[in-house]
Amino acid sequence: MRIAFMGTPDFAVPTLEALVAAGHDVVAAYCQPPRPAGRGKALQPALVQQRAEALGIPVRYPVSLKDAEEQAAFAALDLDVAVVAAYGLILPQPILDAPRLGCLNVHGSILPRWRGAAPIQRAILANDRVTGVTIMQMERGLDTGPMLLTAETAVDSKTAGELSDELARTGAMLMVKVLSDPAAYPPVVQPETGSTYAPKIDKAEARIDFQRTASQVECQVRAFNPAPGAWFEVQGERIRILAAQIIATNGSAAAGEVIDDGLTIACTDDAIRPTRVQRAGRAAMSTSELLRGFSIPAGTRL
Repeated sequence: MRIAFMGTPDFAVPTLEALVAAGHDVVAAYCQPPRPAGRGKALQPALVQQRAEALGIPVRYPVSLKDAEEQAAFAALDLDVAVVAAYGLILPQPILDAPRLGCLNVHGSILPRWRGAAPIQRAILANDRVTGVTIMQMERGLDTGPMLLTAETAVDSKTAGELSDELARTGAMLMVKVLSDPAAYPPVVQPETGSTYAPKIDKAEARIDFQRTASQVECQVRAFNPAPGAWFEVQGERIRILAAQIIATNGSAAAGEVIDDGLTIACTDDAIRPTRVQRAGRAAMSTSELLRGFSIPAGTRL
């Protein structure tokens, strides 16, 4: 098929690679424009741009697709289908209508649960036991289009990064399967009940509130790994928790109190013990390594 691929971050890369490996003619890749990154704030191209260029695919990164010239340029590609995965721009109706088979999206949840920008993180924060991927026919509504194919997976104790990698691979496989025989996957209207919204992650959400339960804090740690990183502040410094375990307690300590010399922190019901942490500007380390050079004694309130 003659395809335009539209995606930006690492979640989208496996689908791009799978389309090429399946022999499709990917005539253009659309992604977000390069952004300032790193200490020097040099412009950094999106991962999809980097991979597409390595594959010899022309890359376009318009700031918006609302412009009539951009829409005409897209229509001129004479596409069979556009494949979308975490692109980051709203597709206006002329874009949705231009390809012969429309625009198909790889979405990181089992719709209608977790429509929106951050379905993987929201599933972990909600302590969902199961999530998955939906291949969806796109329409004007936010992730409201009919479903073509789904696959479920257990959330278990995965971080957002681990779950995203898994769902990206699964989504790539499903998309290639749908495109191999579109007639075999008729659209199914999403259920009217059970829809939830997955808003974009606000960095303020990453600050750990030990007034929550230990389970909620542990979910927060996994949901924000690798980014933006769940953190607490002590001695004027932010400490990111990259991994943690729940520790049963008798509940006698106040929430937010360090209850031993291993940095076990009381929550409203039990406690959380970080196992991997990171100081600002430092490499990730075990909690024992942190405590050898950065004392956080029992009784400290966080």
